[in-house]
Amino acid sequence: MYLLDTNIWLWMVEEPQRLSAEIATIVKNADNYPFFLSAISVWEVAKKVSLGKLGLSIPVRDWLDKATQDQFIHILPLSVNVSLESTILPGTFHKDPADQIIVAAARHHNLTILTADNLIRTYPHVKTISNQSHSSYIPGP
Repeated sequence: MYLLDTNIWLWMVEEPQRLSAEIATIVKNADNYPFFLSAISVWEVAKKVSLGKLGLSIPVRDWLDKATQDQFIHILPLSVNVSLESTILPGTFHKDPADQIIVAAARHHNLTILTADNLIRTYPHVKTISNQSHSSYIPGP
């Protein structure tokens, strides 16, 4: 079961040609549906659009409706447990709160993150499949 990082989710909808062959194969396989998505990713997309840092092919509300169809995406709410875990991740992880929440959600729900983010990919305490076709995971306490 897979959790989509925000960048992979965006590329799936807007620029599927940017996906690695491995991730493209995963996302095209209906047996992998639904994919999980942290609610923070919805906020990230809407926030970047509102700040003018991201352009979408259609208005953001319409894009979100299209990109979160129930049969394809299951949005994980920001729960108390995930919120807490995002602040006490083992080892050293960078300071981006959205990435911390995505990693905490994956750990809490035992999901593999599909990502192009090198900082997530190289974090040894979460399972990943990266857009560079390299997986990493070292089980932690």
